[in-house]
Amino acid sequence: MSDPIDPSVPPSGSGCVDCDAAGGWWFHLRRCAACGHVGCCDDSLSRHAAAHWRSSGHPIIQSFEPGEDWFWDYSTDGYYEGPDLAAPQSHPEAQTVPGPHDRVPGDWMARLQNRAD
Repeated sequence: MSDPIDPSVPPSGSGCVDCDAAGGWWFHLRRCAACGHVGCCDDSLSRHAAAHWRSSGHPIIQSFEPGEDWFWDYSTDGYYEGPDLAAPQSHPEAQTVPGPHDRVPGDWMARLQNRAD
């Protein structure tokens, strides 16, 4: 396998690329350490970060939340020690969680709690 991390690649944007394309919303964001794809976490309804791993084979993600710098390896289901990635390190601090603000439904907590696993 080639190196699962490319520290020179910037993130694909400030929100989940796939949710943005579909007009959806997310809970927390994760960044692919290989290509910079920003996707929503496994607690989000669409789980786009994990879907990106399954479709691309890029197993390492980093939290894209302000103040968090941990990495996760989907292939081992465990934490991973990774280098500093290209800036920015997170979505803007003013961006709401969940987000984006104008697309988050009023009953978002119930939707997340009642999602089909």
